[in-house]
Amino acid sequence: MARIAVFGAGGSIGHRVVSEALDRGHEVTAVVRDPARITRSHPHLAVERGDVLDPASVAAVGRGQDVVVSAVGGDDGPGHLALIEPSARSLVAGLHALGAEAPRLIMVGGAGSLRTPDGRLLWDTPGLPKAVVEIMRSHGDALAYLRSIASEVRWTSLSPAARVESGRRTGRYRTALDDLVVDEEGNSVISTEDYATALVDEIERPAHIGRRFTVGY
Repeated sequence: MARIAVFGAGGSIGHRVVSEALDRGHEVTAVVRDPARITRSHPHLAVERGDVLDPASVAAVGRGQDVVVSAVGGDDGPGHLALIEPSARSLVAGLHALGAEAPRLIMVGGAGSLRTPDGRLLWDTPGLPKAVVEIMRSHGDALAYLRSIASEVRWTSLSPAARVESGRRTGRYRTALDDLVVDEEGNSVISTEDYATALVDEIERPAHIGRRFTVGY
């Protein structure tokens, strides 16, 4: 049983990570700006107020945890640009301050910097709306920062498929590192439920410390 803190626990991915972890018997701390947003109760669930952009808040939340998950989002493109890469820096600073006792960090990433079957990066696909590209770039900037920190913090970034949407939990998915996972028809998709499954699988069976990986059907 792991002790897991989840920033952004009220979001579409964050709350599914919380549910998946609780269903497996882990102890979960949901970290949100407004604790009133978390209405569920569970014997293994605690709710804390926290600010992912404040390293001191990150350190306070992370102390005593095994894993810190960041599932924060900035709504629109500019919101992501203002939040995602800065939050990566804050998370690393806060966890680094805990020294040898620092928990592992897993960040929800984006698909934009993944290679497509034709060899280009997904964010270079013609016709993508500007706001979508901005969201993709924000996650790409965060990943570039994580890759620059060497061994200061044990980090993992988990990129979804090109399309991630609410669906059902099958418990089945395929993984890759920097290449988009596509099916036989060229589609790249994962449900938020199976994305959360893959993330908690990575918590239980670490296989990508210090690197990015991705999931899809």
